[in-house]
Amino acid sequence: MLPTPDEQDAIAESRASLRERRAELKLRIRRRGMFALPSLFTLGCLFCGFFGIVQAMNLRFDHAAIAIFAAMVMDSLDGRVARMTKTQTAFGAELDSLADMVSFGAAPALIVYEWALRSLPSQRLALAVAFVYAACAALRLARFNVQIGSVDKRFFVGLPSPAAAALVAGFVWLMDDHEVEGKLVAWWALVVTLIAGVSMVTTAKFYSFKAMGRRAVSFTVLAALAFFIGIAVAEPAKVFFATFVLYLISGYAVWLYHAVTGQRPADPIASLVEGSPRDGHQ
Repeated sequence: MLPTPDEQDAIAESRASLRERRAELKLRIRRRGMFALPSLFTLGCLFCGFFGIVQAMNLRFDHAAIAIFAAMVMDSLDGRVARMTKTQTAFGAELDSLADMVSFGAAPALIVYEWALRSLPSQRLALAVAFVYAACAALRLARFNVQIGSVDKRFFVGLPSPAAAALVAGFVWLMDDHEVEGKLVAWWALVVTLIAGVSMVTTAKFYSFKAMGRRAVSFTVLAALAFFIGIAVAEPAKVFFATFVLYLISGYAVWLYHAVTGQRPADPIASLVEGSPRDGHQ
């Protein structure tokens, strides 16, 4: 027996409703996956920091240092992925800070302590230096969290914790790459660790490179970047450590220059990119 017109309309409405529910369910699942994606990169950053600590305990200091740089890559991706997918959440921000504290605060301090600082004549001094670095990282992250939205996004106030970790881990990696034992350069390790730690809590401004993502980079910059990658592949330890030393120096140099002249810091990348005000484009 064929259904009546009213029954046919009811069946059609039921099928349409079922399709809508399925589409809504798929959208909800996809949305949850998008929210989970940035957290996966954050957890990857956390794992790299934890892995670096474990490798330092196993006296594999080269692997420990490389793990810190891997954590930097993960840390740079989670925020970008969150912005691209528009899935920024307060939970993600808090998780990112906790992961950063482990990977760029506790892990570098423990790595450099195990590698060199414990060889100092005074164990109290070694513990104090490692703790100062870890404490400065915690202060740096806390200050960053409370200043979000109230500072110039082109600059970081104080050396970013990933860059500070790169200085410490880069020095360990560089010395290990040249087969220099930590106890032979323990005092140098102390100096590098203190400079990196104290730099995180200074008021010196370090360029954030966030503006580059909104501009078209010139051909010259792309060629320089390709040259940099080629050298980094050949001598990664030297290149990475030298890069972050220059980044550290650049922040203090700009801070000193503007302290003397009284001028506000300008965007140092503006003249290196296409579409900057200097060439008349908007």
